[in-house]
Parts: sequence; structure tokens; C-alpha cells
Amino acid sequence: MKINFIKINVTILMVGILFSACTNGIKNDTDRDTTIKDTAKFVSVKPAGPAPEWGKTIKPEMQAVMEKLNSYGDKPTEQLNATDARKNHTPADAVMDLLKENNIVLPSSKVDTTGKDIEVNGAKIHVRIYTPRAAEEPFPLIVYYHGGGFVMANLDAYNASAQALAEQAGAVVIAVAYRLAPENKFPTAHNDAFAAYEWAVKNAVNLKADPAKIAVAGESAGANLAANVSIMARDKHIMIPVHQVLIYPIAQANMETESYKMYAHAKPLNKAMMGWFTQQYLNSELEAQDPKISLVNANLKGLPPTTLITAEIDPLNNDGIMLTNKLKEAGVKVDHKNYEGVTHEFFGMAALVPEAKQAQAFAAAQLKTAFK
Repeated sequence: MKINFIKINVTILMVGILFSACTNGIKNDTDRDTTIKDTAKFVSVKPAGPAPEWGKTIKPEMQAVMEKLNSYGDKPTEQLNATDARKNHTPADAVMDLLKENNIVLPSSKVDTTGKDIEVNGAKIHVRIYTPRAAEEPFPLIVYYHGGGFVMANLDAYNASAQALAEQAGAVVIAVAYRLAPENKFPTAHNDAFAAYEWAVKNAVNLKADPAKIAVAGESAGANLAANVSIMARDKHIMIPVHQVLIYPIAQANMETESYKMYAHAKPLNKAMMGWFTQQYLNSELEAQDPKISLVNANLKGLPPTTLITAEIDPLNNDGIMLTNKLKEAGVKVDHKNYEGVTHEFFGMAALVPEAKQAQAFAAAQLKTAFK
């Protein structure tokens, strides 16, 4: 399903999601009335049935979103090819329906957005640039990478997360539409991610940003990319980000961890889907052990202070915990928070899920401290 501009003000804001239409950015991005900062009244949505077997501890609001997503009856992602999988309903659709049902009105945006195509590795990719209206120039800068298992999703799908970071951290955010698999195999997304970071460093002043205050952030596959950008910056001796925000990162290849077993059938991400993503992006099973994919095998020394966010009901929960421990062993300062009762992709759902609002505030506070 493609999200059009008529629906964008309501739809794309809500959810940083894993499963969305695959459009590699929009060439004429415009300002959108799509913020999810404090509202006068937080509307609590209620689930219709009991907690699912795969998530007995799920919070009511999170369950309501998952119930709505399940109601569409889409075929499982892992049973489809990438083109068809990208047409499935998404958590964004579920949130949009719940917003309509509960008559939730969102406040005005506090950022301006523009789109730009940039040259990377002999190709062009799209970036969306979020610039705060009220903050004082020069702004700090965040390079943000969306999730989607390196296969799905786009800038629209993760607009909520990128915009929230721009508004709450008072920073310019560059959201990167790296090329996707299976059309573009490993390590294309990783190379695109670093090339976009290099572009951000070189163009910071033109973006009204301070080139000495650049951070990286990402969700799921995007968190993996963000960490790799920090590693590559260190190894290539260019400016290392002052901070990295890693939200439920893909950090290792073992799908027999405790969280993979416990949440093998969870929504919106499950074990079978992770296997499917791996097959779509990698050229061989051996590449799953590459330090770029299995960050726990990488040299993590000298990386920037890290904020790491995990969700309880998530096959990748242990990935985040393992990466936290490995970073600490390497001497990296890490602040890790695990949010109970929520699933993978919760971070962008702040209009409906209280834990998402808390997580966004935590990430923004960590970034503001780093920028000072």
C-alpha cells in the first residue's frame, strides 16, 4: 500500500513501523501538520479481547493496535515475495483507524520538511530534512535510519519517529531512504547509510546545523545501520557521531535466543519474518556472521555514548541486551531502557501508546545532553 499526501497528515505521523509500502522517498516533500507532542488529553484506546498468547504482558493500548492490525487478515510476510509483502497493511494503518475511531486531533507541526536527492556510491538516494522552526540556529543534527529488515518501509512509514526527534531534541534530522533488498543486496544499505552520513557532515553548515554536533539514530535494521555508521566513521578517521540512539537493533544472527523463542509468534515482528529478511538481504548464510550484521562480533571500542531502547515483547529484545553488554565491555557509555508491555515498532506510536511517548522523551533528553 502506498501512502498518499491526502492521508499523510494523519497516517505517517503515528508509527515508525517495520512493514510499509516501499517507495524510496518523495521528491517534493512539504511541511506537514504531523506532530505528536503533548496533547491536551491523552486518549486511551481499549483492546477488544484478552491478551494474545504471544504477549500476555501486553499493555492495553499496544494490544489495541495489534488487534486492529490483525483484523485486516493479510497473508504473513514470510509467505510472500518482497513486492507483495510491501502491499500488506501496516501498524500505521491500524493506528490511523484507531485515531479516526477515537476522534483524536493532533497539534500542529513544529518543523519544516524538505526533500533532496543525494549522490551515493554511483547512485541517488532520497533524504528528508526536518528543520525546527522555533529553535535557535545553528541546530544540532541527527542522521536517522528507518527500519524494515533492510527490505521494506520508507520515510513516510517512519516519519513519526524522525519528526519527534527533530521537535523534541531541537535538531535538524536527515532521514535516509537507503536502497532496499532484494533489489539491492548486502552491503548496499550499509554503504548507503555511511555515504549519507558523510554527506550530512559535509553539508551541515548549509543545513543550518553545527558540524560539531552530529548524532545518528535508527530503529531495528536502521539501528544496525546507525551503529555501523559510527564504526565506519571511526575506522575511516572522519568525525565520529557525538551520540547514537539505537532502538531495538538487529545485533546478532542467532535466532535461538530466549526472546526469539518466547516471542517467536509475536506481532508485528516474529521469528519467521526475521529469517525471511535475512534471506532477502544477504547473499549467503555466512554473511549473517559478518560484523556489520552481527554487531556483537564487531570491534566496538571508541564508539560514541549510546542510548539503547528495547521492547519487551520483541524477538530482538535479547539482541539489544547483548549489544548493550558488548558496548559496555568495550568501554562505551550506554544508557539502556527496556519498555515493558510493548512490541517491536512501538517507538513511533506516541499518540496512542504511553510507553512510546516516554521512550521518545528519553531519547530526546539523551540527545540534548550529548549536544550540550
